[in-house]
Amino acid sequence: MKKDACFYLRLFWSTFTLSACTFGGGYVIIPLMQRKFVIRYHWLEEKEMLDIAAIAQSAPGAMAVNAAILVGYRLAGFAGALLTILGTVLPPLIILSVISVCYDAFRTSGLVAAFLWGMQAAVGAVIADVVIGMAMNLFKKKEILAICIMAGAFAASFVFGINVIWIILFCGALGALSTLRRHKKAAGKGEKA
Repeated sequence: MKKDACFYLRLFWSTFTLSACTFGGGYVIIPLMQRKFVIRYHWLEEKEMLDIAAIAQSAPGAMAVNAAILVGYRLAGFAGALLTILGTVLPPLIILSVISVCYDAFRTSGLVAAFLWGMQAAVGAVIADVVIGMAMNLFKKKEILAICIMAGAFAASFVFGINVIWIILFCGALGALSTLRRHKKAAGKGEKA
């Protein structure tokens, strides 16, 4: 991919429009980023996008901003990260500024209340789509450890009520150990060759 002014403008505009048209937080923006950057532009691989989603979710801060930073940095270094942060943060800032000026009108509007109530159902559907899509990728690749971690994390949170922080820390440590083991195996095979 050629990194000229057009590329940087497209990168900024992509994150700007995604952020402007997304309601419901970080889980909603991930499949949209995947469609934009993996399927449409072919700037990222599917596995890279899954890794970005995992890192963005486990890092402190807003998931959408974290994902935008990682995508921007991966595609264009520090300049790309700055552009994607700006593209992701500007739409909510503009929208909230307008809403704050017209707060009284929005607060008493039945139409706005109905619109927000309807969006809750749409957000639930989009989040379910993300979870199912990520799970299907794991099943297609037959990644047994990742499938077990996913099922265990769900059970720990939903069934046993374990705090999500502990689940994230445990899964992060398990992922790090798995990666170290995989790299040791690869290094061992490289020495034998």
